[in-house]
This record gives sequence, C-alpha cells and structure tokens, in this order.
Amino acid sequence: MIEAFSNQTSAADAAAAFIADHLSRALGLRGRAVFVATGGRSPGPVYDRLAHAALDWTRVVVTLSDDRFVPPDHEASNAALVNAHLRVGPAARSIFAPLYSAADSPEAAALAAEPVARALVPADVVHLGMGDDGHIASLIPGSPVLEAGMDPDSDRVLLGVPAGVGSPPLARITMTRAALLKARAILITVAGEAKREVLRAAAGGADYPVRAIVQQTETPVRIIWSP
Repeated sequence: MIEAFSNQTSAADAAAAFIADHLSRALGLRGRAVFVATGGRSPGPVYDRLAHAALDWTRVVVTLSDDRFVPPDHEASNAALVNAHLRVGPAARSIFAPLYSAADSPEAAALAAEPVARALVPADVVHLGMGDDGHIASLIPGSPVLEAGMDPDSDRVLLGVPAGVGSPPLARITMTRAALLKARAILITVAGEAKREVLRAAAGGADYPVRAIVQQTETPVRIIWSP
C-alpha cells in the first residue's frame, strides 16, 4: 500500500507526475480539471515540478484541502505556499479558488467559500499530507469539529475549525471527509519513519483521521513515502 522511495527528490518526481497525469486525463475527458492542493512542509518540491507540467493551465482550477484562517500573505497560509511554488511559470495561468476570506470567523469564511467549493466536487485529484497525529487536511484529533468533519454523510464541503488545535494552533478552514472522498483520485505524500508507522497503524484499524482514507475502497489512493 505504501510506495517507498529512496529519497525525497524521487518521491517528489513521482508525486508531480501522478498529479499531472490525472489533470491531463481530466482535461481530455471533461475539458476542465480540478486539483485540491495541500500545505505543510513537504509539498513545495512537488509543486515546483508540477508548475512546469505541459498542461492547459487556463482550464485547471486549484483549491486547497484546508487553510489557516490568515490572510494569503501570512507565513502560515497554505495559499501562500501554493502561490509561491505551484502558481508560477506555466501554472500561473491556473484559476485559484481560495478558502480564506476576511470574514468574522473561520466558520463564516467556510460558509462563504462553500458554494464555489461545492461546484468543484468531485475533484480530479486531491493531494494530502499527514501529521504525526494522523490528521489529514485540518481534520485534527482534539478538534471540536472533528466529529462533524469526519461524518461520512455530511452535506458540507467546508467547515470552520476554531483555534487551539494543530501546529500552529491557528483557526482553520477544512474540507470534510465526505468531500475529500468524492475525489476521483487521492495522493498522500509523507516523509519519515514515524509517519510511515502511523499509516501502517491506520491501515490496521488504529483510530487516526487518515484511517478514513486508507481503509476505504471507493476512491483510488496512492501513498508515496520517503525517508
């Protein structure tokens, strides 16, 4: 289930090629492609490569699995990471659908972004990272909205997450499990032995949020790991 690569360079190459292939297929079949990107430490090299893929980026919509409830020029913003690493060069012509807005609360921002996000479901490919605690997107253990976010029957695409969980413990906006699993394909990229053990435990039934992705069989999932 877990594809092991010898180094992060080869893992990033494989991840970028996987995403580009799914976007290319979507463009050929439907004339539009939707990519749900992730934040964190590891996706930068993936997006550096993906940005130069030979795609008609004018017909690719990029959004996020989650973002911190901070302006897009904030150092903790996932939108900032995507704009710096993915939406450059040829991919600068892509269409970006942000989750953040200057609303009164993360839940208000989630509700404001919900109609656009709903129109992008199902995504053609979702890229997820995973935390040491097994969280995906901002579906984080200990969150007061975790149960709602993990509800397989939820009709919400986005939820606001109050501050106090995650690292950094900022308020957030996240896609729900139900929305993520409607994707046509999911890619998870992780690095380090600790995270590989979390994935193995989740596949075996341990109660981490990522279990909802790795134990289901409806949506194809590829997991790429490097040291």
